Amino acid sequence: MRKKVDDRIRTLIENGVKLRHRSMFIIVGDKSRDQVVYLNHMRSNAVVKARSKVLWCYKEKCELSSDEKKRAKQIKKWIQQGLMDPKRAELFSLFLQTSDMKYCLYSKSEQILGNTFDMCILQDFEALTPNLLARIIETVEGGGLIVLLLRSLSSLSSLYTLVMDVHERFRTESHSQITARFNERFLLSVASCKACVVMDDELNILPISSHIRSIQPVPITEDPGALSQGEQELKDLKEQFCEDFPVGPLIGKCFTMDQGKAVINFLDAILDKTLRNTVALIAARGRGKSAALGLAVAGAVAAGYSNIFVTAPSPENLNTLFEFVCKGINALEYKEHLHYDVVKSAEGTMQINVYKQHRQTIQYLRPHDHGKLSQVELLVIDEAAAIPLPIVKSLLGPYLVFLSSTVNGYEGTGRSLSLKLLQQLESQNHITTHNDGPLSGRLFKKIELNESIRYASGDPIESWLNSLLCLDVANFIPNISRLPHPRECDLYYVNRDTLFSYHKESEIFLQRMMALYVASHYKNSPNDLQLMADAPAHHLFVLLGPVDESKNQLPDILCVIQVCLEGQISQKSAIKSLSEGHLPSGDLIPWTFCKQFQDTVFPSLSGARILRIAVHPNALRLGYGSTAVELLTRYFEGQMTLFGEVNEEETEDPKIKVTEASEKVALLEESIKPRANLPPLLVHLCERPPEKLHYLGVSFGLTYNLFRFWKKHNFYPFYIGHIPSAVTGEHTCMVLKPLHNDETKVNKSDDCGFLDPFYQDFRQRFRRLLGTAFCALDFKLAMSILASKISFADDGPPSVDMDENIKQMRDLLSPYDMKRLQAYTNNLVDYRMILDLVPILAHQYFQEKLPVTLSALQASVLFCMGLQNKDVASLAEEMGLEIGQILPLFFKVMKKLYNYLNDVVSMEIDATLPRLKEVSQQVAMIPHSKTVDEDLNEAAREVMGKMKADKEDKLNPEYLQQYAIADREGDFEKALQNGGKVSASGLISVKSDRARSDKPGNHKEMGKAKRKGNDSNRGGSKKKKF
Repeated sequence: MRKKVDDRIRTLIENGVKLRHRSMFIIVGDKSRDQVVYLNHMRSNAVVKARSKVLWCYKEKCELSSDEKKRAKQIKKWIQQGLMDPKRAELFSLFLQTSDMKYCLYSKSEQILGNTFDMCILQDFEALTPNLLARIIETVEGGGLIVLLLRSLSSLSSLYTLVMDVHERFRTESHSQITARFNERFLLSVASCKACVVMDDELNILPISSHIRSIQPVPITEDPGALSQGEQELKDLKEQFCEDFPVGPLIGKCFTMDQGKAVINFLDAILDKTLRNTVALIAARGRGKSAALGLAVAGAVAAGYSNIFVTAPSPENLNTLFEFVCKGINALEYKEHLHYDVVKSAEGTMQINVYKQHRQTIQYLRPHDHGKLSQVELLVIDEAAAIPLPIVKSLLGPYLVFLSSTVNGYEGTGRSLSLKLLQQLESQNHITTHNDGPLSGRLFKKIELNESIRYASGDPIESWLNSLLCLDVANFIPNISRLPHPRECDLYYVNRDTLFSYHKESEIFLQRMMALYVASHYKNSPNDLQLMADAPAHHLFVLLGPVDESKNQLPDILCVIQVCLEGQISQKSAIKSLSEGHLPSGDLIPWTFCKQFQDTVFPSLSGARILRIAVHPNALRLGYGSTAVELLTRYFEGQMTLFGEVNEEETEDPKIKVTEASEKVALLEESIKPRANLPPLLVHLCERPPEKLHYLGVSFGLTYNLFRFWKKHNFYPFYIGHIPSAVTGEHTCMVLKPLHNDETKVNKSDDCGFLDPFYQDFRQRFRRLLGTAFCALDFKLAMSILASKISFADDGPPSVDMDENIKQMRDLLSPYDMKRLQAYTNNLVDYRMILDLVPILAHQYFQEKLPVTLSALQASVLFCMGLQNKDVASLAEEMGLEIGQILPLFFKVMKKLYNYLNDVVSMEIDATLPRLKEVSQQVAMIPHSKTVDEDLNEAAREVMGKMKADKEDKLNPEYLQQYAIADREGDFEKALQNGGKVSASGLISVKSDRARSDKPGNHKEMGKAKRKGNDSNRGGSKKKKF
C-alpha cells in the first residue's frame, strides 16, 4: 500500500538545496533504514548531480554489508523473514548501486576528516558521543542530509534513561547510578532546531517537530545573476590578479573572499623564497582550509619548489587537498600524464610527480616519520590540531611551513595548538640581520577564515551544533563588570539537573562556564560536556562575587571547579586488581596510588579529585583560583557546615517521572518540554552538607607554574608519569592533600599527615629516576619537586648521625677518591678526573646527608651534573650561562663538599686518640675580687717601695764607711814619686794592707775563684795552646 509523504519533508529538503543549508532527520523505528531511500530520492530530484556521495557510519556491524554479494544475500534473508518489502528491497539496492557509498566505523571516524559528502547516515545511537556528532555532521555539504536512525522506542522520553556505551566508563564501584542529562538536553535542542525533523519509520512527523508545521517553500530569487557583497568583492579580486602568474589562475579557483586572501598570503610566502616563514590557517569546519592549501601547493610547483611534503593524521584526510592541487596545476596549464602523474593507494593519494620544468615531488609523509624529512623546501601540515603537539613541534624546521587546523571544532588538541604552539611562534616572530651576514629568525603569520564554503552562512545545523556542544563559546566570553576582592567572593554548588535542563537562563550559564573552560584549558573536546552532565561522581562549583538579588540577573563567573569523587573501594577489589595486574577505569588517584605503592588500604579511603579549575581570562593571577581552592578545602573539612548524607531521593525522582511518562504517552502524542519544578541552579556551600573525605587530589600536565600553584596550597606529589603525554608532551603529575576531620588529623608541623611515608618514598624514587626517565625535565621544576634542603646555616650543629655518616662515606668514597677530590680542589687536575664522584656526592647531598650550605645556583649545577647526568655544555645552554661561568660554580661546590668530608675524616681520627680522664667534680671558676688594673697598681706600689728603701740604704753613712780610705798621705806621695807621672786616666793605685776578707763582696770573689778553679781542673787534661 502506497502512502503519500508529508509535503513538509519535501519542502524542508528543497529549501535546504536552494539555500545551501543542511537538513537533519531523526527516524525512530526498526524499519527506519528503508526510509533513507526516499529521503535520498527527494534530494536527488532537487539537485542535478550524477552520483551522490553517501557516508554510512556504524558501531560494529553495519545494517548492510559493503560487499555486493553479501549484501544481496542479506537483503534476500530480510525479505524471507518479512523484515523488508521486496519492492523496497529493489529500491534499496538501486540506491546503493547509484550512490558512491563509504562505510566507516565510529572508532575510525578520524579518517573522514577533509572529505565532503552529500548525505550521512548514523546508526547505533547508543554509541554516539559529542565528538562523533561534531566530526561526522561537519562533513556534509550545504543542501545535504543528515539521517539519524533510532531503534523502536515507546516514547522519546525513554532516551533519558537510555544506557549509552560511554556510560560504562563513567561508572565506578561507589558511584554507579547514571542520569542521562546529555540525552535530555540533546532531545530538547532538537525540538528547537528549525532544520531538524523527528519522525517514525513511516515518515510521520512527531509532535516534537511542531516548529515545521508552518514551513513554506523558499521563493526563487527574481534576479539569479545578482551578486552579494562578498561575491562582488571576490569577483573584483579575481579581475585584479587575472593577468598575474601564477596568482591569477589560482585565485580563480577560490569560492570566497577569505579563501582568496588566504591563497594570496600563501603565495607571498612562497615567492619570497627565504624559507623563513611559518603561516598558520585557522578556521572552523567547512571554511575551505584544505582547498586553500592545495591551491598554495600548486603555486609552489609553479614557483619551482622541488621537494614538497604534506602531512596529516591519515592520507584520507588529504583527499580535498590533493584534489585542489590537481585543480590548481591544471589551471596553470599542466596536463596529467604529460606534465605530472598522481600516485594513489587504497588509502588515497600518496604522491604527485611533476616533471614539466624539472623533477618536482609532492609527497605524503606520516606525522610520526618526521625524522625522514630531508632537503625539504615546503612542509604542509593539514589538520594539525589532530596531531599530538610534540610531533607538530618536531615537524617544524628551517624551511617554509604551512599549518591549517580547526580550533573551535571537535579536536581535543585544537586549543593546545592555539594556546601553546601558536603563542610560541608569535613570540619568536622576528628576523635579525647580522653585519655582512645572513638573516636569522623566522616570520610567523596567522590567517583566519570566517566565511563558510561547504555550506552557506546562516546554516541552522551549524548554529544548532555549536549551541548543543558549546563549540563557539570562545568568542563569547562575557566581560566582567566589576572585579571584587577575593575575600568578598563565595563558592557555590551548581545543580546539574537544572544546568542541563535547557532552560534559557541555564543555557546562558552553561555557555559561560564552558567559555571559561575553553579559554583556560588547551585540552578540550565536546566529550567533556557529556562527562560533566552524566558522570555520577562529578560535581561543579563556581566562584562568584557578591550577588545582588534585587537585580535579578546572572552573576559574573570568576572561577569554575569540576570535582570528581573517588575512593571507597573495597579492599577485596584492591587485592584482586593487584593480583591480576589490571586496574579498572575511573577512580584515577586511588588505583594509581594502589599500583605505585602496592597498598590496598588507601583505595578504601574517600577523596575528591579536582579535574579542572578555570579562571576568567580577565581575572588571571588575581587570587581567585587560590580562593576557590581554599574555600573548597574548608568545605570538605566541614568548616562551613556539618557533615551529612546526600539525599538519594532527589536524584531518583526524575527517573521515576520519566519512566511513568513513557508508559502513559504514545510516541505520536508525546510532547517534549523542559522540566518544571527544578531545584535552584546555585546553592551556597553553607546550605549543602559536604561529603566526608580524607584527601583532595589533582592530576595535571606537569609544568613549573602549575606545580608551584598546587605546592603553594600544600599539595604533595606522589606520582609522575615516566612517559610524556602524546598530546601535550608533558608528564602526568598527581598530587594529594590530606584533609583534617574526625578520622584523619593533620599536624601543623607535618602537613603531609598520613601521606608522609608515601611522600618520602616518592622523593627517593624520583631522585633515582632523574638520570633516566626525567633527565630532560627542566632543572628548576625537578628541584622544586624534590624539595631538598640546601641551606643549613641556621640549623646549628648538624643533626645527622655522624657515626653513620662516616661509615657511609667510607663505603662510598675510597682514600683514592678523596685524594683525587683534594687534587681537584687544589687546582692540580681537570674536573673530568672527578666526574665519577659527582653523582655519589649529589645523591648524598640531596638526601640531606651532607649538611653543606650552597647557593641556589651552586645547588642547580650539582643537581644537573650529579642527578640528571648533564654535561657542562648542555647545562650552560639550559641555564643561559657560559661554560666559563659553570666551571667556577662547580669548583666551589666541590671545594665545600671536600672541606666537609675532610672535617668528617678529621673527626674520625680525633676520636681514636687517647683522651684525659674527665674530672668528676669540676672546679668552680669564680671571678677575681680585684680587677686587672687594681692588681697592677698594687704590684707597682710594692716595687716602688722596695726601690725607695734600697736607695735610702745606699745613702746611709754607715754603709758608705766601708769604702772610706785611710789617712795615709805618705802612701799617695810615695806612689806619685815612684811613677813620676800620672796616667792619662788620672788614676793611681795604692796597695792596701787590709785583709782580703774584709773587703766588701769578698764572698762573691771567692765563688768566682772556686768556679774558675773547677774550670781549670776540667781543662787540665787538655793540651796547652801555643
